[in-house]
Amino acid sequence: MKKALKILVIGAHPDDNTLLTGGTTLLFTRMGHKVKYISTTNGDAGHHRLSKEETAAIRRKEAMEAKERLGLEEYTVLENHDGQLLPTLEMRECLIREIRKWQADLIMAPRPYDYHPDHRYTGQLVQDAAFLVRVPAIVPDTPALEHDPVFLYTRDHFSKPYPFSPDITVDITEVYDKKVYALDAFVSQMYEWVPWIKGYAEEVPADRENRLKWLAKKRKQTLTPAMMDSLARWYGPEKASVIIHAEAFEICEYGKIPSEKEIRSLFPMLPERKNV
Repeated sequence: MKKALKILVIGAHPDDNTLLTGGTTLLFTRMGHKVKYISTTNGDAGHHRLSKEETAAIRRKEAMEAKERLGLEEYTVLENHDGQLLPTLEMRECLIREIRKWQADLIMAPRPYDYHPDHRYTGQLVQDAAFLVRVPAIVPDTPALEHDPVFLYTRDHFSKPYPFSPDITVDITEVYDKKVYALDAFVSQMYEWVPWIKGYAEEVPADRENRLKWLAKKRKQTLTPAMMDSLARWYGPEKASVIIHAEAFEICEYGKIPSEKEIRSLFPMLPERKNV
């Protein structure tokens, strides 16, 4: 194998990265590449019964379990309070340090258009860091990157000011069950908090086997026409037509704009060009 890629996924809450990139992460780690997750908050507001202290402790423990299930190298949960993240200079510098220390080739994060302020500000912070990770005079205590990393947005469903555009879409069908198993680590979220806040708590099965089956159906995402077009581009129309599960990414213009060859190098699970 060529030199292992260094992938950094930055989300707002401990379960966000698994939800948005868990399948692609599994494909990366299975191929020997190194993936690190960062949660910009500790998720301590994400429960309807537990105290904030109890919730933060549980969500950290769940994140560490997901780390093992996904084969991550590292998972860092920052101690910002859930619902209180702000795009401050201090947080920007924190993320610049994290990106530099990890020597990231590829960074994935949400777009700054979302219902949740933590999601929006995480996206804003990563955007603001994108150019500065190579500027030596910024955060001089951590050496600047000598290469331009590629920054990608993770999928969302918001249409204003403009909808998500899937530049790269990855077939995760073969690892979807393993992604669901990783999501299952977040018991407080998948089976408690989210069902309660969204009004379907009565649907959650009591036993583990049926919970996994239920979670697989509940978290299945529709492949949009734009995603299908993207899959056809990368896998060919015939293969794309039978793909069931996929994760999509949009190139952030504030980082390096990769060529098709560079994208295939950064996503080695994509088939060779001769198959497309």
